[in-house]
Amino acid sequence: MVEAVFFDLYETLITEWKDNEKKATYSIEALRITEETYKKEWAARVERRMNGTFPDHQSVLRDILTTLGKTVEENIIEEIHQQRLKAKLIPFQEIACEIIQMLQVLREKKIKIGLISNCTPEEVIGFGDSKLANLFDDIIFSYKVKQAKPNAEIYWTACHNLNVSPENSLFIGDGGSNELIGASNVGMKAYHATWFLPTYISERNVDFPKLSKPMQVIDLLELEE
Repeated sequence: MVEAVFFDLYETLITEWKDNEKKATYSIEALRITEETYKKEWAARVERRMNGTFPDHQSVLRDILTTLGKTVEENIIEEIHQQRLKAKLIPFQEIACEIIQMLQVLREKKIKIGLISNCTPEEVIGFGDSKLANLFDDIIFSYKVKQAKPNAEIYWTACHNLNVSPENSLFIGDGGSNELIGASNVGMKAYHATWFLPTYISERNVDFPKLSKPMQVIDLLELEE
């Protein structure tokens, strides 16, 4: 019997993409480093960004510049930060009706709903004012709990907070950060949400059942009885 359904956030409940392009972008040109270098340095800090080692976006930019021996100009860092904030607000303003409907049906059925998101503070700045905010029984942002997917601790924390067992819980996510493997390893039944993903990405995570529409989550409740 399903006691709880846990969801990923980005590309599961909200999406940054439309017609294979980002809905909003921002430029890091003012940092005076190449895009390639920036992406490499940004990726090298992913775990520390997600687990709260870096307290905010600005501190990441400072660390990148310092590591590269570049001058840290606070006005430029703040300008880029403000651009990123604006870009990260967009997905919360355009939430698909099917997502809201699915979450509301789960609530009507008295299924506990949890959110487990690998994120940094600026990435969820729009959450509190969004249509999603009041639809969850518990919300875990990785930077706040100092844990990140796919580490087992974040899933255990989520289950503990809702007083449910992993074996009676579902995890729904797009598969980033090896989150489906992490959920499965602690005993959750993991499902691959593909409704926002382009085909070449949705074909990954082949070991997990795929869901192409949000309302298929409701169908799972009967299958798992």
